[in-house]
This record gives sequence, C-alpha cells and structure tokens, in this order.
Amino acid sequence: MIGRVLSFPTLRASMIRGVVDGLAERPGAANNFLGAMRAVSTWALVRDHLTASITDGIEPYAATSGHKPWTDAQNAAAHEHLTGHVRRGVMLMIYTGQRGSDVVRLGWTDIDENGFRLAQQKTGREVWCPIVAELATEMSGWEKAPGPFVRQASGRPFTRKLFSKHFDTQREAIPALKDVILHGLRATAVVRLRRAGLSTAQIQDVIGMSMAMIERYARFADRKTSGQAAILHMAAARK
Repeated sequence: MIGRVLSFPTLRASMIRGVVDGLAERPGAANNFLGAMRAVSTWALVRDHLTASITDGIEPYAATSGHKPWTDAQNAAAHEHLTGHVRRGVMLMIYTGQRGSDVVRLGWTDIDENGFRLAQQKTGREVWCPIVAELATEMSGWEKAPGPFVRQASGRPFTRKLFSKHFDTQREAIPALKDVILHGLRATAVVRLRRAGLSTAQIQDVIGMSMAMIERYARFADRKTSGQAAILHMAAARK
C-alpha cells in the first residue's frame, strides 16, 4: 500500500514544503514532520517508488530553547477577556503547567488532596499538581458534573487540536494575545513557580517537565529578577 501511494507522480517536494510552511507557528511539529518525510523519501528511493527526493532543499526550522512564556500583560489579558470553556482550559494550563492534551482530560475525579493526580498522555509520567488559590477560585463556579472540566457546547469533550481552534477564535478579538502559543503556558508555569521560590526538582515534580527545559526557563526568570533587583539597587544608590 505504501509503495503504491508513493508511486503517484503528484508527490513532490513542493507539497512537503507547503506542509512545513503551514506549520511555521509550530516549528517543533514542522521539524518532526520533515524528519518523517526524509525517512519515507529515503525508503522510497532505494525501492524505486520515487525517482527523486521529496525533501531536498527543505531545511528544518532553527532549534530554539523552548516556547516563549506569556508575559504578565498577556496573562492579565487572558484573565480579563477569555470566556466559557476556553477560559477554563487556559486557566488550567496557567496554574498547572500541563499540556493541552492532559488539560482537556482533567475532571473532578482527578482531584487528590487539593491537587490533580494524572498520568501525562505524552510521557506516561505521573504527576501531582497542587490546586493553587487562584485556580481554586476559578473552579469554585464550575458545575460538579461527571467528565472533563473543559467541554464543547454539545457536552462532548475537546481534543487538544479542537480546543486550540476554539482558543484561536477568541484570541483573534484580543490584541494582547496576538502572538501567544498555548504551549507557552508550560514555560509560564515554570517562571511563576520559580518566582515563588521552588527549586528545579520541585518544579519537575509539579509540572512533569524535563530538568533541562526547566533550567532554561528558570534562568530566564532568575535573570529577570536579578535585573529588576539591580535597577532598584541603582535607584537606591542614586538617592
């Protein structure tokens, strides 16, 4: 079946380029796709299913240190303008630091002693996320119904992709959120917990992120805090 599909003369590098370009806002996903297509292209070439590579000339996106955390202003805009179940999902992401694929599955039955106990879908890692006061206040108005907290108008659960589409719809009307990416809220959670004084190991227990990635985001928070302290110190010295 794969051989017959790859034999179609319409399968060209321009098509692969189109998909990669279409994923510009998700460079990690674009690079994963390109890597898979390179493997397919190599497999097909040596079996004469293709006469030329379908990935030549297509470069991956440059590696980054992770998704950009939301700023305090962007967080404030989310709190002020997002509504309905989109707001619920975003608040869960802000205060738990979990991926969208896990947030859309969270419900009342996942609560264990004032926190969420869950096995992350992507990694299988079991984490316990405390329900902080701000999130508890948000949740106080949510109905006690079976199933996930975040649901479509029909009552059906969201998939991660469908939730992202609904978020994008609301985001279009909020200028302050123009450039944000939902996955950036994982980084935002790291910065928030670092500011609260948690160590890298403690943050890993709460969020379930790799130590290396936590360190990258934590250094950003540490540099910002140090820079703000320097400004206050210089202002005091001038006086």
